[in-house]
Amino acid sequence: MRRKIPAGILMALVFLIPAAPAVAQTESPGLNEACQTVERKVYKDIPELVTIDLDTATNVEVRVLAYQILAAANADSLPVLPDAIQERLAGTADDLRAFLKADVQNAWSTALRVTVVRTLTGAGTNVKADAKKTLDEGTVDAYLAYLNNGLYAARALDCASQPTPTPSATPSATTTVAPTPASSTSLGAPGGEGGGLPVTGADTATVAGIGGALLLLGGAGYLIGRRRRSRFVA
Repeated sequence: MRRKIPAGILMALVFLIPAAPAVAQTESPGLNEACQTVERKVYKDIPELVTIDLDTATNVEVRVLAYQILAAANADSLPVLPDAIQERLAGTADDLRAFLKADVQNAWSTALRVTVVRTLTGAGTNVKADAKKTLDEGTVDAYLAYLNNGLYAARALDCASQPTPTPSATPSATTTVAPTPASSTSLGAPGGEGGGLPVTGADTATVAGIGGALLLLGGAGYLIGRRRRSRFVA
């Protein structure tokens, strides 16, 4: 009689006993929908995870494989497939084994197709054309080729064809504003607006000085003339 193993232990086995050796993949950065540079997403080939004979494998091995596929599907943010696996994991061992043998490929293909359709949201001309071609072909290989490579190549073309935004002409913060020249017509000059103003300041002092000098000269002349007259009489 085969013993049941808790789901927590099975999840630990998923990471301790990998179904296939991991292959390091380094992808060059790509562009997202907003034409910003991001890390490219690489979708896994789910059937490559199936490295056991589903006809002879134990129920524990089958459940470990199911959890590995579930983890890969969640990592790729795939629709459809994670829910289908969760439903089979909640059922009998025979249902889970039958699903992995016959239906997991179809569920995965559907998930990839839906993912391709999602890339059409806000897509440019090249992405739309490449996605339509991929959907018309309708094979798993075509879906993977588009999602892993074709999407980024088409998006790069769409981003390169976008017009470069023109900066708005705004005055610089360091721009010096030339002062408005003052009118050459003085308010105090004759003919200016408002008529002439009384002369004050240095001009008034000059006139007063000249007047004082004339008064002194006049007084001196008077005194000299008086003395001469006195001498003549005497």
